[in-house]
Amino acid sequence: MAYQVDNVQIEEKQREKSIDDWLPITSSRKAKWWYSAFHNVTALVGAGVLSLPYAMAQLGWGPGIAVLVLSWVITLYTLWQMVQMHEMVPGKRFDRYHELGQQAFGDKLGLWIVVPQQLTVEVGVNIVYMVTGGKSLKKFHDVLCPDCKSIKLTYFIMIFGSLHFVLSQLPNFNSISGVSLAAAVMSLSYSTVAWGASVHRGKQSNVEYGYKSSSTAGGVFNFLSALGDVSFAYAGHNVALEIQATIPSSPEKPSKKPMWKGVVVAYIAVALCYFPVAFLGYWAFGNDVADNILITLNKPRWLIATANMMVVIHVIGSYQIYAMPVFDMIETVLVKKLHFPPGLAVRLIGRSVYVAFTMFVGMTFPFFGGLLGFFGGFAFAPTTYFLPCIIWLSVYKPRRFSLSWIINWICIVLGVLLMILSPIGGLRQIVMDAKSYEFYS
Repeated sequence: MAYQVDNVQIEEKQREKSIDDWLPITSSRKAKWWYSAFHNVTALVGAGVLSLPYAMAQLGWGPGIAVLVLSWVITLYTLWQMVQMHEMVPGKRFDRYHELGQQAFGDKLGLWIVVPQQLTVEVGVNIVYMVTGGKSLKKFHDVLCPDCKSIKLTYFIMIFGSLHFVLSQLPNFNSISGVSLAAAVMSLSYSTVAWGASVHRGKQSNVEYGYKSSSTAGGVFNFLSALGDVSFAYAGHNVALEIQATIPSSPEKPSKKPMWKGVVVAYIAVALCYFPVAFLGYWAFGNDVADNILITLNKPRWLIATANMMVVIHVIGSYQIYAMPVFDMIETVLVKKLHFPPGLAVRLIGRSVYVAFTMFVGMTFPFFGGLLGFFGGFAFAPTTYFLPCIIWLSVYKPRRFSLSWIINWICIVLGVLLMILSPIGGLRQIVMDAKSYEFYS
């Protein structure tokens, strides 16, 4: 009898292993440290960078600089925590964000705390990137052919989305490394174009740095929405553990060393992209800057068209980086819970339905600025700014009022304030945009 039980357990373990070897996050562990660098650049330096001058216009010089620099420091610290916690239990790897949550809060509660937030971030980013890809394609078309007949934004989002039906069939993170590398190079390139063109245009003659809104209430709401824009720009934590899962690890050579090396390189790239774009874009155009700096820059035409195409290529890679953990969740449920056989059919149908869903929502609600602010605070702040700190306190239990304890609590308080305040501004922006919006225009 005991022999039969052992056999059943062995078979169950073999089945679990074969499924893990097939799932996108755990199927390949051959990544090098530079994979971590460009995956993190692609995940972090999203289209959110283009809204940073607009966020500066809502925040003003002093608060704007403070919020951007503080966010850079806090999120680098919380990302360091996640990299460290990936292998905090000897012989075990926390390959997914929710597995870390389960270790800290228990199997059921950990899932309920982490999965809804992580899904909101990843699905939210994918929807916003559908809109961004479509808008950048439209801008590329309109800049190169100003006399052509105007084509609806809806069609450009469909063109952008159709590409992902094909790309989403790439099995795992390592298989999209080429797409991700191209995206990382593009993000650095269009950021350079954005701030370089701003410097070239110079400070405009009628530039104003005061708050744009005529009413105090409007100014406050815009300020809150801008906080969401900034938190959206630092959303890479939601895929960090999944990226680290692709790096080989052993007790002698733990994955945290190459992963951290990649993260440091990525954060230097982030600073080189974010700060010049935000500060120089705001310096040149003041509060007249649009919620996408490339829309404000109309000349030279060839350069702006090129920059918009760079955004398209970058957002293609970013979409895939954020979609991969979602694909992993979908396929885990289909194979482990619903007992579908792992294979091409599950992957083809599951992923295609997800791409179609994000495309449909993007076409229906393309409120770029408001969406950033709303999603930014609602879900990005917890998963990026303070959830890693709560998990750290729960697992490591640092001594009360020690340096680690104080730093973590400061991050938690700031993160909670961000989570509460920024969706208010974003929601108001969506409501205002919706008043003048026509569906599928």
